[in-house]
Amino acid sequence: MSKGGKLNISNLPARRPFGRRRKVCPFSGENAPAIDYKDVKLLQRYVSEKGKIVPARITAVSQKKQRKLAQAIKRARVLALLPFSVQ
Repeated sequence: MSKGGKLNISNLPARRPFGRRRKVCPFSGENAPAIDYKDVKLLQRYVSEKGKIVPARITAVSQKKQRKLAQAIKRARVLALLPFSVQ
């Protein structure tokens, strides 16, 4: 505390509200995997249990990569590498 028993705000450490950090796109960077319709194991991580494509706000994929990812998933479905729906 400073003089007079008052709390000086300028001496307190700065904190972010809510403390959440923005996630980084898993397909950006040097060691990022390439999005390919033949890579079924990678694509399955971005498809829900019911067979839907998981939205970018949950997976933290950038908009540009989300479009490429959706295109690759749809292409893999047409070629029967991924199922359209799960029973």
